[in-house]
Parts: sequence; C-alpha cells; structure tokens
Amino acid sequence: MTPYSTTTTPARFLLLGDSHAGPIGRAAREAGIPFHGGPIGAGREFTAEFFDDRQDDIVFHKTEADRYYRRFLAELGVAGLGALTVPLVSTLGFSAHFVATAENWKVYRVRGDFPPGFLASRMFDDIVLAMCRGALAFYRKTGRLGLRTLAVMPPQRVPGHADAAVFRAAQDTVRRALVPLGVEIVDLRERATDATGFQRPELCEPDDTIHGNLAFGRMILADLLARGL
Repeated sequence: MTPYSTTTTPARFLLLGDSHAGPIGRAAREAGIPFHGGPIGAGREFTAEFFDDRQDDIVFHKTEADRYYRRFLAELGVAGLGALTVPLVSTLGFSAHFVATAENWKVYRVRGDFPPGFLASRMFDDIVLAMCRGALAFYRKTGRLGLRTLAVMPPQRVPGHADAAVFRAAQDTVRRALVPLGVEIVDLRERATDATGFQRPELCEPDDTIHGNLAFGRMILADLLARGL
C-alpha cells in the first residue's frame, strides 16, 4: 500500500480511504494539487467497527492504518481529526463489492431469485447498514466534528465473487444513509458507465476487476475541484 501525500503546502484536502483512494491521489499528484493522505487499508477493513472514538479524534484499530493516519495529520500540522481545517475526502464505506459477496446473499434467494422488491426493502437496507456500521459511525463522527466531508462512490466494477444486483443496491443504500449526515457524495456513475451500467473500459485499471484507473481518478479530481477544493 502506498500513500500519495504531496509535500506542497498548504494542502487542499485530506484524503483517507481504501485502495479506491489511490487513483484520486495519483491524479492530484500529477496535477500538482497539494493534499495529504491516501489509502490506509483494504476496503473490507472499513465496514464493521474499525476505530475507537477519542473526543476530538479517532484511533484506527489496525496499527498500519493508524500509523498512516497519524503521519497525514502530522503533515497537516494538526494533532487530531477535530483540528482539521481542510475538507476530508474519503472512500471508506463504499466497498460495495465486498458487501455484495454472492455467497452471503444466497440465503435470501428463492429458487435462485430474490423475492420481488427485496433489494429495495427495509430488510435489505438494514442488512447493508449493519454490515457497514463502522463506516456510518465514522461519518457521524466527522459530522459531529463539523468537518466538510466528501465521500466518493466506487468504480462500477463487479468482480466474479460479487452479486451485481446487490452491488448496485448496496451502494445506493449507503449513499442514502450518508446524505442526512451532511456528507457530500461524489457520484460519477452517469459519466463513468456505459450502456451496461458498468464502468467504461477506458476508466478501468486493466490488471484487476475492481479498481478505476488514473483517468477515473482525474474525473474524480475534476469534480472535487469544481466543488471548490
């Protein structure tokens, strides 16, 4: 894992995320946009509880994640999250491909299909939000601290182990839950997908089935800059 902080000051934003934060950081670095942060762990590590609340700060459970986080804060010259004076850009909580692991959803299928309306049901939302409870707690925390927080939705790529219908519905469930918390959602699906609803090939990392590439990172960066970051 490689963090992508720049050394230029003052930083325009703090970037915290899973591997989907990588293209954003690379695009910002390429464009000379000053920021600090980058990936701090794998997406599956930021769904259930992953941090402890410490008044005006948090402590990540994973030692490596917390070490990166502390380094980013030090680069920004602040002691904790509550002292942050720049926007927070995050990809945490949008690991829809992990939530959508097909094996976990077989029990809800009847003769191979979900019951009508299941993916739009309260039951489905409750399951997804329970799986992502740690991410929701994280965004509630940033809201209580008064931070301007932007959450970036994932590339529309569904690996073989995941259920595409659950992937799409789950990311919308998380999106709906974050909006009332004051989180700004960076949602580029309309521009980044083709007629199939999946990520356009030219925006895909060619060596895997999950990530967006630098071109996708540039699209996200352009959206962030248009928002005043």
